[in-house]
Amino acid sequence: MSELRSKFLEVYSVLKAELLHDPAFEFTDDSRQWVERMLDYNVPGGKLNRGLSVIDSYKLLKEGKELTNDEVFLACALGWCIEWLQAYFLVLDDIMDNSVTRRGQPCWYRQPKVGLIAANDGIILRNHIPRILKKHFRQKPYYVDLLDLFNEVEFQTASGQMIDLITTLEGEKDLSKYSLPLHRRIVQYKTAYYSFYLPVACALLMAGENLENHVNVKDTLIEMGIYFQVQDDYLDCFGAPEVIGKVGTDIEDFKCSWLVVKALERSTEEQKKQLYEVYGKADEASVAKVKELYKVLDLQGVFAEYESKSYEKLVKFIECHPSKAVQAVLKSFLAKIYKRQK
Repeated sequence: MSELRSKFLEVYSVLKAELLHDPAFEFTDDSRQWVERMLDYNVPGGKLNRGLSVIDSYKLLKEGKELTNDEVFLACALGWCIEWLQAYFLVLDDIMDNSVTRRGQPCWYRQPKVGLIAANDGIILRNHIPRILKKHFRQKPYYVDLLDLFNEVEFQTASGQMIDLITTLEGEKDLSKYSLPLHRRIVQYKTAYYSFYLPVACALLMAGENLENHVNVKDTLIEMGIYFQVQDDYLDCFGAPEVIGKVGTDIEDFKCSWLVVKALERSTEEQKKQLYEVYGKADEASVAKVKELYKVLDLQGVFAEYESKSYEKLVKFIECHPSKAVQAVLKSFLAKIYKRQK
């Protein structure tokens, strides 16, 4: 895995150098330095799971055949396009949420001299994706399908972000709007398409597959993405900050979290009233009251049951697929997230 990771990071350096010398724009020294610093700060700093998943998935689809150097490079390039997409979303998301830190360091827009220039940097990150695709995939028979795929997934993610933002409007805090179907819609569009479906769809296109023949693969990956986000919501409240790498703020931020939806479902009228009073308040005492109520309602037990049922359901879905190679791809995704602690 570490060998794959170092190969992946090598490809980042190649793509970055190409983008910093893109003939479509006459760079000055200042603008080139700005873009390089912005890329290094925002693109390669995460866990890189989405990008590495493209190569993993492509290898499994090739069923053990040795990949050529060209195939490895192209799979890495597609993986980086997803990491670029992620960086674009996060840079803008942090401005919208007024966030302070991201990946253990100050958000890009909070860097000295950056501020709202970060909004334009987000647009540049988004525009780098078609530059990479044009340079390396233009001659491929699946080039148009790749462009379509990235455009569609970006639209779905932005639309999911919109539902999330308008649901948690300041001054309009109304828990009665929160429900399991709303939570599912937000997660499906905001997270599942780009984090779960996109890496596998890229690998399928590279392997010469038609995505229209793999609707069931998409459906399974969306279910996996929803399960992943429910875990995330759970860990935000019950995970140890030193393990998950951040202090959860879903309660303070009035998020439509799986936990609050489940709490609303299980509460008595009295408990519901209490939840309405304290959910979404930033003071420690209010947050502690919400967490205490979650414990009283045994949401840890409810989550454990949800996790085992989801896992069984996903395994059943996967084992129905006629292709062993596709099954292997889906199982490798599931293995990475089942019972994760961070």
